[in-house]
Parts: sequence; structure tokens; C-alpha cells
Amino acid sequence: MQEEMLSTESRDFVTALASGLEVIQAFDAEHPRMTLSEVATRTGMNRAKARRFLLTLHALGYVRKEQRYFELAPRVLQLGYAFLSANNYQGVIQQYLEEITAETGESSSLGVLDGNDVIYVARSAAKHRLMAITLSVGTRLPAAYTSMGRILLAQLSDEELDHFLTTISLEPFTDKTVTDVKELRRRIVKARQQGYAISDQELDSGLRSIAVPVYDAKQHLMGAINISTNAARVDLDTLVNVYLPAIQSKVAHIRATIN
Repeated sequence: MQEEMLSTESRDFVTALASGLEVIQAFDAEHPRMTLSEVATRTGMNRAKARRFLLTLHALGYVRKEQRYFELAPRVLQLGYAFLSANNYQGVIQQYLEEITAETGESSSLGVLDGNDVIYVARSAAKHRLMAITLSVGTRLPAAYTSMGRILLAQLSDEELDHFLTTISLEPFTDKTVTDVKELRRRIVKARQQGYAISDQELDSGLRSIAVPVYDAKQHLMGAINISTNAARVDLDTLVNVYLPAIQSKVAHIRATIN
């Protein structure tokens, strides 16, 4: 379950901190270097406000500046490393992901839910590449169309799931993408009941994946582990009857190992 979040209207909500993080998140693979005007446009801030945050981040070493252009500095990686360091289970799970790859020949990842997205926090990549984009730690993908996203959404309460479904904007990535909210809810509920979720070429043509939730010994949700494969090589029966037991076996070991 997700903890109740502070309202942006609360007196405890620090708007300046939120805006600074928003500026950092404005940079991505499509926008690695931007001018002040471009940052202001992407964040919805006026130029004066965006300038103050950029210069502050520059002073702190999180942003580099070259003439008119700004880009993230390597120090930003410390923010992600802080998460990995605080969650010392990451090294243990990495070992199990690599074992899954060795046993199945397929890529395996650990993801956590963050808003409407799944963020990859650990990954063991197979030699073959499955998607047009490169998946790595820190990659964000829409939760609605991924197996890890759906099984994590299945762990939410009915109220939390209702909120997600009323705020999500569905778009067709392929001809198999579920764009009907009622059908998406049905699939998430089914995933909750059966304990695993499948995404069959909904995010990228040819990409098929299966995922299960990961809990520690104290029943705290740690995320979800998946196996992703090529639909031309692996059919759904193999995904469920061969790959699913492989993941479930590792998840059982993780639960017994991590307190």
C-alpha cells in the first residue's frame, strides 16, 4: 500500500524544493541540453523563476552551464545512488536477476512504482536487445502498459487503484495496447487474483513480459521482478509455464533472505 501523501496545499509542503526537483526532471533523453527558455517551457515556469532554480542547481553542482545551454551534471547520480544505498537489498536482488538471466537467457529487472510510471532500480540484461530504447537503472516506463507496472498496481487498495485509473491518460503505443479504462482495470484485478501480470506487445511490438511482486520477510512490498522476451521466440505458454516458475522461485528466496 502507498502511504498518504502530503497535499500541495499543506503548510508543510515546500514549493521551492518541488520546483527544483521539477527542473531536474525536465531533462531527459530527448532534452539533454536546454536553454533557459526551453526549461521554462517544459516546467511551466516563467523565465525568472526557472533561471533562479537553474543557477541554484548550478551553484550546487547538479547542473552544468555552457553559454546559453544547461545540462545535468554527474552529481545528480548521487540522488539515485542515495536510494540504492538506503535499500541495501539491491545487491542481493541483482544476484537473483543475473541468475534468472543465466537460467532463461532473457533479461530480468526489478522495478518500483512511482506515480504513473515504473522505474527500473536493478537490471540484468540479456545479450539480445528487445526495445528501441535502452533499458537501464533509472529508466521510466508507463505502468499501465508494462507487466511490472500492472502487478504493482494490483497491490494497491481499491481506492488507490480508482484514483490511478481516473487520472491516467491512455494512449495506443501498438495495436495491442489496452486503451479502455474498464479493460485495464479488469486486467489489473486479474493480475491481483493470479499473482502475476503479463504485457503482450502493448508498449513495444514484439516485446512480451511477465512480472510478479516482491515482498521481504516482513511483507513489505519491495517492487516487482519481470522477465522480458521477444514474442517471436517465446509464446505465452512458455512465459507462464517455464518463465513464471523461474521468477517465483527467486522471489521465494528473496523473501527468505531479506528482512
